[in-house]
Formats: sequence, structure tokens, C-alpha cells
Amino acid sequence: MQNHQDSLPGFETPNQDSPEEKGDALQENKRPSIGIGIDYGTSNSAAAIFDGSTVHLVQLERHSVIMPSATYIDKDFRISTGQGAINHYIESNTGRTVELSAEILGEGRTTTGQIGDKGLPEEGNTQLVYGQSFVDGGQQGRLFRGIKRLLGSTDSPRLMVFDRAFRLVALITPLLLRIRKSIELQLPSAVTAPVIINHACIGHPVNFEGSAENRNRAALDMLSEAYGYAEFVNQAYYPEPIAAALSYLHENQEQSAQSQILLAVDFGGGTLDLCLIRREQSEFEVMATHGIGLGGDHIDQVLFKKLLFPLLGKGERWKRAGEDREIETLFPFEEYEDLLLNWAISYMLNQNKFTTPLMKRISVGDEASIKFQRLYDMIKSNYSYLVFQCIKELKAELSEAETAKLDIPELDIEFELSRQEFELMIGDLLDKFSQSISDLLQRVDLQSSDIDLVIRTGGSSLIPAVKRILEAQFPGKVIEHDPFTSVAAGLAIADYEGLGEKLAQA
Repeated sequence: MQNHQDSLPGFETPNQDSPEEKGDALQENKRPSIGIGIDYGTSNSAAAIFDGSTVHLVQLERHSVIMPSATYIDKDFRISTGQGAINHYIESNTGRTVELSAEILGEGRTTTGQIGDKGLPEEGNTQLVYGQSFVDGGQQGRLFRGIKRLLGSTDSPRLMVFDRAFRLVALITPLLLRIRKSIELQLPSAVTAPVIINHACIGHPVNFEGSAENRNRAALDMLSEAYGYAEFVNQAYYPEPIAAALSYLHENQEQSAQSQILLAVDFGGGTLDLCLIRREQSEFEVMATHGIGLGGDHIDQVLFKKLLFPLLGKGERWKRAGEDREIETLFPFEEYEDLLLNWAISYMLNQNKFTTPLMKRISVGDEASIKFQRLYDMIKSNYSYLVFQCIKELKAELSEAETAKLDIPELDIEFELSRQEFELMIGDLLDKFSQSISDLLQRVDLQSSDIDLVIRTGGSSLIPAVKRILEAQFPGKVIEHDPFTSVAAGLAIADYEGLGEKLAQA
């Protein structure tokens, strides 16, 4: 199959070389004996090997080909990845009492007010200078998930792990090293010649999250650096929705005689990625791509806001003494919201400016005090990750059943949610999903009736409302294609066929 896609932003367009130069290039870029595809995702990662005929998924976890995109660093700066990282975090952090102490910025010295023998002021006691209270002394380690969502944000290049600043590249590299080792251990038995695992086709969203104009380039540069540290020195890049379509085309080559227009919908944890492909016999052409920052993580945050914020005190009032009268206003819950919605840094709420108002409000002893006690317990016992996991499980269960229970005994929260209620809560996000498809079709002047097949993939594509939207717009044309592994499989094929593009030098 050939890919006639136009050059993408951030990638170089091949030069028109002379025949002699082309011959030299072919010698330097021989087709690899196997193709390697790596899908480093927001929530999960997968890898695949293609031997020219068959795609082999790489087992990344003990019992799964899917590995959580998680990195855990403990106090001794030992690193674990995948499910092991999550297990370590849960074992050492969930339920413990957070103990924040003031950060030491340096030392200050005072004088006695006397002049010494050498004509200099005599030094008094040395005092430590403290900064804001945000160092968690009881923290056993930091867990990082969803790092991919930060790659396009130029304002957060480093994350603090105890007293050290880690670049995002340093948090991604251990995952890629583990993937590389797994590939080496699981080469297909059909591959008999020695194989050097130094090349891979790397997936990327159509657009990374972020508002910076150069976010795609910045994100690709960081990915390239991380893959380089993992010894993938020969790197090619390929858009994830095109890779998902490519794996489908490979599996369904018997349909190659048909002329078709295909829409690939890759709805994952961090982004929604779309592409339109025109298939003509054994060749295909990428007509257009489109991508926005919309995924499962965004859905989880909406559920947290709408389901749990009211149970934690949002919308309740409080009273406090003024100069000459008692003042009653809404409790300033908005000051807590951003940290609550980002579980990895929720421990920052353990500062007096956050906990003191809570304790005052709890002391009132009214019915609303129970809500603020929940919020206080959540903050002090570091339950944020646990809460988000419960929300993810609720969401997954509602993909299979009409009702599901959200049960968080640590916070005395238990109630049922119907699928209909869930869909109403995420209505705005579903509208964005529908609009993105309309925008793509409008760009190439196509109608829904012009599409012959819709390939649905990605974990968030399993949500029943998403399925219904696609079925309503493309009746009888939607098929589900390997939601968690289609991209990795397509990347491996792209690597073997030489379809990926090199990252242009900045």
C-alpha cells in the first residue's frame, strides 16, 4: 500500500534527489526485516511487531499487551513503570495522612549590632528561611500519568519529585526502555536473522493538547529525545488515526478491489483524532486529518465536577466575623477546584490557607459540615487518585450496563448513576465530538452519505453515546476496530513499509 498524504506540520518533505542520490538513500534506508510500532498513549501504551505478513502484539504486562502509561518514583529515586508503578503508589500513599512542611529556601544571618576586632559586624544566630508550605514530608513517592497531555504545554517543562526537578522526557524514557526490552524478548519466531532493535515508527496525535502555536513541534521534539534515550535512534513518525486505519486495511485486504472513502475515529484518553482516507485497490490516499483535545480524561474531570463537587461542599455558604457584623457568603470552593481535578498535585491542598477555612466550616456542625468533612478527609488522607479510579470504573461499567454504582467508602459516598444521567452530564463533550466530525467533512466538501466505512477505535469510543452518534450519522457503516491496539499495529506496518516520516531538524 502507498500513502500519498501531504506533508504534515513539523515534518520534513523529502527532497527530489537525483537517481544516484536515490540509490544511495535506498542503501542507507533498506526496508527493516521487521517493523516496530509504539503507541505511547495518554492512559495506556501498546507496541507491535510486523514481519511482513503478520502483526504480533507485544506483551507489556504479565497478563496483558496493554500497559498503563504510568511512572512512579520513590524517595530513593527508584523508578517503576506500568501497573507496577500504580501498585507502588497505591500501597505507599493512599490513605496516609499528608504532612506538609515549609520548604527551606536558604539561610539568613543576623548581627549582634556590635563591631568585631576586624571592623566587621559580629554574626548572630543563623536562621533558616522558609518558603510556602508545600513539601509533603510523608510522601513515599510520586506517580505520573497522562504526561502525554503536557507535552504540548510550554509552561510546564519540569515536574518536582521531592527536591529534584524532572523534565517530562525523563518521566517518559523509563516506559520506552521497558517497551524496548519487551520487544527484544518477544521477537516472532519467524524472524531468524539477527535483529537490531534501534528503529521504530512512533505515533502522535494530529494535534497535541495546548494553546501554544508551536505545541506540535515542541511535543515531537520531546518525544524524539525520549525515544533517543531509549536507543530508538532510527525514528519515524506517523499520525495515530492513519495508523489505526492502516491496521484495518491490512486486516481486510480482500476488500482491496473496492473503491472506498473511510473515516477513522480514534477517541482516546487525551485527544480525539480523525482522518479521511480514499482507498483505491491496493493504494490509499489521506484526504484530511483533524484533531482536538478531547478524551477520556476530560470526561473523568466533568464527572468529578458534577457528581462529587456538590458532595464536597460546592454551593454551600459560610459565615465569618467582619469588623462590625457577621458576613455570610458562598464558601470559596473555586479555590480548591483546579487542585482537586489534578490528582497528582492534590496534596498541595494541605496548606493552612486551604485547611483552616475547612476546619472552621466543619465546626459549625450543620448538615453541610458533613460535606466539608469529606473534603477535609480527602485532602488529608490523599484519596484523590482513588476517587478518580472509582470514576473511571463507573464510566466503564456504564458502557456495559444501564446503571452503575459509585462506591467510595473512604468518603462515605455511595449512589447509583444511570447511563442516561451520565450522558446528560457529558452532553457538551458529546456535542464537541459530533462537531469535530462535521468540521472534517465540511473541510473536504463531503456529506455523511459519501463515507463508505467508519472505523471506530480508542478506549473512549466504547462509550455507548459515542457509538450512537456515529451510527446515527453513518447508519450501518460503523465497525469497531481493536480499540486499544489498532494504532500500535498500524505503526508497525508503517515502519515496515517505510511510510513514517523523519522529524525535521529544528
